[in-house]
Amino acid sequence: MYTIEIEAITEFTPEVLARLDQAYDAIPEFEQPYSSQEISTRLLSTSALLLIAKIEGEVAGFKLGYQNADDTFYSWLGGIVPDYRGLGLAKSMLEYQEHWAKQKGYKLMEVKTQNCFPVMLNMLINNQYQITAMTADSQRLSQNKLHLQKQL
Repeated sequence: MYTIEIEAITEFTPEVLARLDQAYDAIPEFEQPYSSQEISTRLLSTSALLLIAKIEGEVAGFKLGYQNADDTFYSWLGGIVPDYRGLGLAKSMLEYQEHWAKQKGYKLMEVKTQNCFPVMLNMLINNQYQITAMTADSQRLSQNKLHLQKQL
């Protein structure tokens, strides 16, 4: 059995941002990654939460979100390193993030995903997220962006 740890971070020092960059780079699905500057700008301007999942001390994935409105927390970026998929880490971090947001007084969680990530979409639907909108990509249906929400 693996030793699994989820580390929660709410203060974004240069060292934390460097660790986030490493975790972000380990997820192959991020074809057009956000720049370090874009990530810093979003995180440093509002309340934010970074979760880093570790297995046996090795970074296995992350989940990042921030306040989007007074009562809304936006689950922005996340992923699991391919070698550690299928262990329930994404669901554990989602549940941690929801609990944290609710404790902080948020009433709503928002998240976006794409058709090309059916595992993520299924996990969200199985956790009572509801599709609220879609941004269509007429050239590539797999890139349709689905907007989802959950009442906390």
